[in-house]
Amino acid sequence: MRFRLRYLQHDLELTEGTFAVGRNASCQLSLDDPLVSRRHALFEVSPHGVTVEDLESRNGVLVNGQRIETRMRLTVGDRILIGSQELTLLAARDAQVGGGGVGKMTLPKMRVTTPSSSYRPAQVENDPEPSMVRRADQFKLLSGVAEKALAMGRAGEAERLLASALADVIEATRANRPLPPTLVDQAAKFSAKLATATGKGGWADYVVELYQAQKRPCPAGVIDELYNAMRKVTAVDMNRLRAYISLLRQNLHRYGPAERFLFQRIEGLERLAALR
Repeated sequence: MRFRLRYLQHDLELTEGTFAVGRNASCQLSLDDPLVSRRHALFEVSPHGVTVEDLESRNGVLVNGQRIETRMRLTVGDRILIGSQELTLLAARDAQVGGGGVGKMTLPKMRVTTPSSSYRPAQVENDPEPSMVRRADQFKLLSGVAEKALAMGRAGEAERLLASALADVIEATRANRPLPPTLVDQAAKFSAKLATATGKGGWADYVVELYQAQKRPCPAGVIDELYNAMRKVTAVDMNRLRAYISLLRQNLHRYGPAERFLFQRIEGLERLAALR
């Protein structure tokens, strides 16, 4: 039996062998999405079927809403979520039937600009601070439009508006570049709102990663939104959340009453997430 992957408007005809999916240009299917790791997942196609493996990605691979722990065999109709991008495994079309998608020529090399991101990898700068300040200004400009989109239930539109700015912030965080605290808080606020609106746990993981790098508790408003998100997301990275709480606990003796209260609320997030 032959297979294909449905992704957006594309049908990717699968041939025997392996192909990687990730943000790195070396991947056969390269996705411009801030929630996708550089090498995120590996598909293997054989005469016996198709398997998918999580390559120790930051946000994991979900199959039919469940995060996989090891290599998993797929069946026709399975939905695979990588970052915020969903792929569906289908049986291959008859060779005589023309397709409107990209087809076999898309593999083994294909790069896709996703509708939720116009992300470009952040360039290394000697003095990154000015660009990050400009990004904070951009957030202010986008925030009103994104808020309206969310209020109207247009989560996908808000995601498209914010994805590039959010990608820049997380890339700067991973590169240990200095970030204005206001920019971090803005990015976290909207990421938490996207988690609630889309049900994608990767946006909640984004918030945790930001503040883990900052080594400080989330602000009260962000925590409030994370409580909303935890009731709606499909899954979150419990290991990352627990590591963040452990880091905060190590500094608990330095906190004042307000920060201790925030810490207690973050501990409550872990309990809520564990119930899912």
